Amino acid sequence: MKTTFQEQRKQTALITGASGGIGYELAKLFADDGYNLVLVDKKGEKLTEIAEQFQQKYGITVKIIAKDLSIPMSAEEIFTMLQKESIKVDFLVNNAGFGSFGFFHETDLTTELQMLQVHVVCLTHLTKLFLKDMVKQGYGKILNVASTAAFQPGPLMAVYFATKAYVLSFSEAIANELEGTGVTVTTLCPGPTASGFQYTAGMEKAKSASSWRVMDSETVAKIGYRGLMANQTLVIPGLRNKILATSAKFAGRKQVAKIVRKMHALTN
Repeated sequence: MKTTFQEQRKQTALITGASGGIGYELAKLFADDGYNLVLVDKKGEKLTEIAEQFQQKYGITVKIIAKDLSIPMSAEEIFTMLQKESIKVDFLVNNAGFGSFGFFHETDLTTELQMLQVHVVCLTHLTKLFLKDMVKQGYGKILNVASTAAFQPGPLMAVYFATKAYVLSFSEAIANELEGTGVTVTTLCPGPTASGFQYTAGMEKAKSASSWRVMDSETVAKIGYRGLMANQTLVIPGLRNKILATSAKFAGRKQVAKIVRKMHALTN
Protein backbone atom coordinates (compact mmCIF):
# COMPACT_ATOMS: atom_id res chain seq x y z
CA MET A 1 0.00 0.00 0.00
CA LYS A 2 1.40 3.37 -1.02
CA THR A 3 2.02 5.79 1.84
CA THR A 4 0.66 9.28 1.25
CA PHE A 5 2.66 12.40 2.02
CA GLN A 6 0.68 13.22 5.13
CA GLU A 7 1.26 9.71 6.53
CA GLN A 8 5.05 9.90 6.20
CA ARG A 9 5.54 12.16 9.21
CA LYS A 10 3.63 13.45 12.18
CA GLN A 11 1.61 16.43 11.10
CA THR A 12 1.68 19.85 12.73
CA ALA A 13 -1.07 22.37 13.45
CA LEU A 14 -0.35 26.06 14.02
CA ILE A 15 -3.01 27.82 16.11
CA THR A 16 -3.09 31.53 16.88
CA GLY A 17 -4.84 32.86 19.96
CA ALA A 18 -4.19 29.52 21.64
CA SER A 19 -4.00 30.56 25.29
CA GLY A 20 -7.73 30.33 25.93
CA GLY A 21 -11.24 30.11 24.55
CA ILE A 22 -11.85 28.51 21.16
CA GLY A 23 -8.14 28.47 20.30
CA TYR A 24 -7.23 26.48 23.39
CA GLU A 25 -10.07 24.02 22.83
CA LEU A 26 -9.03 23.52 19.20
CA ALA A 27 -5.46 22.90 20.36
CA LYS A 28 -6.74 20.18 22.72
CA LEU A 29 -8.60 18.48 19.89
CA PHE A 30 -5.53 18.45 17.64
CA ALA A 31 -3.39 17.19 20.52
CA ASP A 32 -5.85 14.44 21.37
CA ASP A 33 -5.63 13.23 17.77
CA GLY A 34 -1.83 13.09 18.01
CA TYR A 35 -0.84 16.16 16.02
CA ASN A 36 2.19 18.24 16.96
CA LEU A 37 1.41 21.86 17.75
CA VAL A 38 2.74 25.35 17.22
CA LEU A 39 0.87 27.60 19.63
CA VAL A 40 0.94 31.36 19.10
CA ASP A 41 -0.30 33.97 21.57
CA LYS A 42 1.01 37.06 23.29
CA LYS A 43 0.49 35.36 26.68
CA GLY A 44 3.79 33.48 26.78
CA GLU A 45 3.53 32.21 30.35
CA LYS A 46 0.12 30.69 29.68
CA LEU A 47 1.44 29.01 26.53
CA THR A 48 4.30 27.48 28.53
CA GLU A 49 1.81 25.94 30.96
CA ILE A 50 -0.29 24.56 28.11
CA ALA A 51 2.75 23.14 26.31
CA GLU A 52 3.93 21.28 29.40
CA GLN A 53 0.44 19.92 30.03
CA PHE A 54 -0.10 18.76 26.43
CA GLN A 55 3.34 17.20 26.00
CA GLN A 56 2.92 15.17 29.16
CA LYS A 57 -0.70 14.15 28.53
CA TYR A 58 -0.66 13.55 24.77
CA GLY A 59 2.97 12.70 24.02
CA ILE A 60 3.27 15.30 21.28
CA THR A 61 5.73 18.08 20.50
CA VAL A 62 4.54 21.60 21.28
CA LYS A 63 6.40 24.69 20.14
CA ILE A 64 5.26 27.98 21.63
CA ILE A 65 5.69 31.39 20.05
CA ALA A 66 4.93 34.37 22.27
CA LYS A 67 3.98 36.99 19.71
CA ASP A 68 1.68 40.01 19.59
CA LEU A 69 -0.03 39.67 16.22
CA SER A 70 -1.09 43.31 16.22
CA ILE A 71 2.54 44.22 15.49
CA PRO A 72 3.27 44.44 11.74
CA MET A 73 5.57 41.72 10.36
CA SER A 74 4.72 39.32 13.20
CA ALA A 75 3.44 36.85 10.60
CA GLU A 76 6.72 37.01 8.68
CA GLU A 77 8.68 36.48 11.88
CA ILE A 78 6.64 33.38 12.76
CA PHE A 79 7.04 31.91 9.29
CA THR A 80 10.79 32.56 9.20
CA MET A 81 11.28 31.05 12.65
CA LEU A 82 9.52 27.83 11.66
CA GLN A 83 11.39 27.62 8.37
CA LYS A 84 14.73 27.85 10.20
CA GLU A 85 13.64 24.98 12.45
CA SER A 86 12.32 22.95 9.49
CA ILE A 87 8.83 22.81 10.97
CA LYS A 88 6.20 22.24 8.30
CA VAL A 89 2.66 23.40 9.00
CA ASP A 90 -0.13 21.13 7.72
CA PHE A 91 -2.99 22.85 9.52
CA LEU A 92 -3.20 26.63 9.91
CA VAL A 93 -5.79 27.91 12.36
CA ASN A 94 -6.22 31.69 12.29
CA ASN A 95 -8.17 32.10 15.50
CA ALA A 96 -6.64 35.11 17.27
CA GLY A 97 -9.00 38.02 17.73
CA PHE A 98 -10.70 40.44 20.08
CA GLY A 99 -13.53 42.96 20.09
CA SER A 100 -14.27 46.57 20.89
CA PHE A 101 -17.67 47.82 22.02
CA GLY A 102 -19.23 51.27 21.76
CA PHE A 103 -20.09 54.07 19.36
CA PHE A 104 -17.42 54.32 16.67
CA HIS A 105 -16.87 58.05 17.27
CA GLU A 106 -16.15 57.27 20.94
CA THR A 107 -14.10 54.06 20.78
CA ASP A 108 -10.33 53.88 20.86
CA LEU A 109 -8.68 54.18 17.46
CA THR A 110 -5.48 52.39 18.48
CA THR A 111 -7.46 49.35 19.61
CA GLU A 112 -9.37 49.26 16.33
CA LEU A 113 -6.23 49.57 14.21
CA GLN A 114 -4.75 46.68 16.18
CA MET A 115 -7.92 44.71 15.52
CA LEU A 116 -7.61 45.33 11.79
CA GLN A 117 -3.99 44.18 11.97
CA VAL A 118 -4.86 40.93 13.78
CA HIS A 119 -8.13 40.01 12.08
CA VAL A 120 -7.34 41.16 8.54
CA VAL A 121 -3.66 41.85 7.86
CA CYS A 122 -1.99 39.14 9.96
CA LEU A 123 -4.58 36.50 9.02
CA THR A 124 -4.06 37.28 5.33
CA HIS A 125 -0.29 37.35 5.71
CA LEU A 126 -0.07 34.01 7.54
CA THR A 127 -2.40 32.41 5.02
CA LYS A 128 -0.31 33.69 2.11
CA LEU A 129 2.95 32.45 3.62
CA PHE A 130 1.86 28.95 4.62
CA LEU A 131 -0.53 28.32 1.75
CA LYS A 132 2.22 28.25 -0.88
CA ASP A 133 3.92 25.26 0.75
CA MET A 134 0.59 23.51 1.26
CA VAL A 135 -0.26 23.81 -2.43
CA LYS A 136 3.23 22.68 -3.39
CA GLN A 137 2.99 19.55 -1.23
CA GLY A 138 -0.60 18.91 -2.33
CA TYR A 139 -2.06 18.80 1.16
CA GLY A 140 -3.12 21.18 3.89
CA LYS A 141 -6.09 22.58 5.78
CA ILE A 142 -6.80 26.14 6.87
CA LEU A 143 -9.38 27.14 9.46
CA ASN A 144 -10.18 30.84 9.62
CA VAL A 145 -12.33 31.85 12.58
CA ALA A 146 -14.84 34.52 11.60
CA SER A 147 -18.20 35.00 13.33
CA THR A 148 -21.92 35.24 12.68
CA ALA A 149 -21.05 38.95 12.74
CA ALA A 150 -19.71 38.41 9.21
CA PHE A 151 -23.26 38.27 7.82
CA GLN A 152 -24.48 41.74 8.81
CA PRO A 153 -23.40 45.26 9.80
CA GLY A 154 -22.83 45.67 13.53
CA PRO A 155 -23.69 48.94 15.23
CA LEU A 156 -21.70 49.39 18.46
CA MET A 157 -19.13 46.91 17.13
CA ALA A 158 -18.68 48.40 13.66
CA VAL A 159 -15.02 47.55 13.09
CA TYR A 160 -15.27 44.04 14.56
CA PHE A 161 -18.21 43.08 12.35
CA ALA A 162 -16.49 44.54 9.29
CA THR A 163 -13.30 42.55 9.90
CA LYS A 164 -15.23 39.32 10.23
CA ALA A 165 -17.04 40.04 6.96
CA TYR A 166 -13.61 40.29 5.36
CA VAL A 167 -12.52 36.95 6.86
CA LEU A 168 -15.60 35.19 5.50
CA SER A 169 -15.38 36.70 2.01
CA PHE A 170 -11.63 36.13 1.73
CA SER A 171 -11.86 32.54 2.98
CA GLU A 172 -14.72 31.53 0.70
CA ALA A 173 -12.92 33.03 -2.29
CA ILE A 174 -9.65 31.18 -1.77
CA ALA A 175 -11.54 27.98 -0.90
CA ASN A 176 -12.92 28.15 -4.43
CA GLU A 177 -9.50 28.89 -5.93
CA LEU A 178 -7.98 25.87 -4.18
CA GLU A 179 -10.42 23.26 -5.44
CA GLY A 180 -8.46 20.31 -6.81
CA THR A 181 -5.18 21.25 -5.09
CA GLY A 182 -5.57 19.01 -2.04
CA VAL A 183 -5.77 22.10 0.19
CA THR A 184 -9.03 23.15 1.83
CA VAL A 185 -10.18 26.30 3.61
CA THR A 186 -12.91 26.26 6.25
CA THR A 187 -14.51 29.31 7.82
CA LEU A 188 -15.88 28.91 11.34
CA CYS A 189 -18.62 31.42 12.18
CA PRO A 190 -19.64 31.04 15.82
CA GLY A 191 -22.16 33.25 17.55
CA PRO A 192 -21.56 34.66 21.04
CA THR A 193 -19.21 32.24 22.83
CA ALA A 194 -18.08 31.96 26.45
CA SER A 195 -14.40 32.66 25.93
CA GLY A 196 -13.55 35.88 27.75
CA PHE A 197 -14.28 37.80 24.55
CA GLN A 198 -17.16 39.79 26.06
CA TYR A 199 -15.04 40.97 28.99
CA THR A 200 -12.12 42.00 26.77
CA ALA A 201 -14.47 43.88 24.44
CA GLY A 202 -16.11 45.68 27.35
CA MET A 203 -19.58 44.35 26.56
CA GLU A 204 -20.44 42.25 29.61
CA LYS A 205 -23.71 44.16 30.08
CA ALA A 206 -24.85 43.92 26.47
CA LYS A 207 -27.95 41.79 25.84
CA SER A 208 -26.05 39.72 23.27
CA ALA A 209 -23.58 38.67 25.98
CA SER A 210 -26.21 37.28 28.37
CA SER A 211 -25.54 33.66 29.34
CA TRP A 212 -28.59 32.13 27.65
CA ARG A 213 -27.39 33.37 24.27
CA VAL A 214 -23.82 32.12 24.64
CA MET A 215 -22.34 28.75 23.52
CA ASP A 216 -19.34 27.31 25.33
CA SER A 217 -15.91 27.29 23.68
CA GLU A 218 -15.52 23.51 23.84
CA THR A 219 -18.71 22.90 21.87
CA VAL A 220 -17.84 25.52 19.25
CA ALA A 221 -14.34 24.10 18.84
CA LYS A 222 -15.61 20.52 18.40
CA ILE A 223 -18.06 21.59 15.70
CA GLY A 224 -15.40 23.66 13.94
CA TYR A 225 -12.84 20.86 14.15
CA ARG A 226 -15.23 18.32 12.67
CA GLY A 227 -16.06 20.74 9.87
CA LEU A 228 -12.39 21.33 9.13
CA MET A 229 -11.62 17.62 8.94
CA ALA A 230 -14.68 17.07 6.74
CA ASN A 231 -13.48 19.79 4.32
CA GLN A 232 -16.55 21.95 4.87
CA THR A 233 -16.23 25.47 3.48
CA LEU A 234 -18.54 27.10 6.03
CA VAL A 235 -19.35 26.01 9.60
CA ILE A 236 -21.94 27.81 11.74
CA PRO A 237 -22.31 26.16 15.16
CA GLY A 238 -25.84 25.99 16.58
CA LEU A 239 -29.28 26.09 14.99
CA ARG A 240 -30.05 29.56 16.34
CA ASN A 241 -26.87 30.95 14.83
CA LYS A 242 -27.61 29.30 11.48
CA ILE A 243 -31.06 30.87 11.44
CA LEU A 244 -29.72 34.30 12.32
CA ALA A 245 -27.03 34.11 9.63
CA THR A 246 -29.52 32.95 6.99
CA SER A 247 -32.25 35.42 7.91
CA ALA A 248 -29.87 38.33 7.38
CA LYS A 249 -30.00 37.58 3.65
CA PHE A 250 -33.74 38.19 3.45
CA ALA A 251 -34.10 41.36 5.51
CA GLY A 252 -32.88 44.74 4.30
CA ARG A 253 -29.43 45.63 5.62
CA LYS A 254 -30.79 48.78 7.26
CA GLN A 255 -33.33 46.68 9.16
CA VAL A 256 -30.69 44.11 10.09
CA ALA A 257 -28.50 46.90 11.49
CA LYS A 258 -31.40 48.03 13.68
CA ILE A 259 -31.87 44.49 14.99
CA VAL A 260 -28.18 44.12 15.82
CA ARG A 261 -28.26 47.50 17.56
CA LYS A 262 -31.10 46.26 19.78
CA MET A 263 -29.21 43.03 20.50
CA HIS A 264 -26.24 45.10 21.65
CA ALA A 265 -28.33 47.36 23.88
CA LEU A 266 -27.16 47.43 27.47
CA THR A 267 -29.09 45.60 30.16
CA ASN A 268 -30.04 47.40 33.35
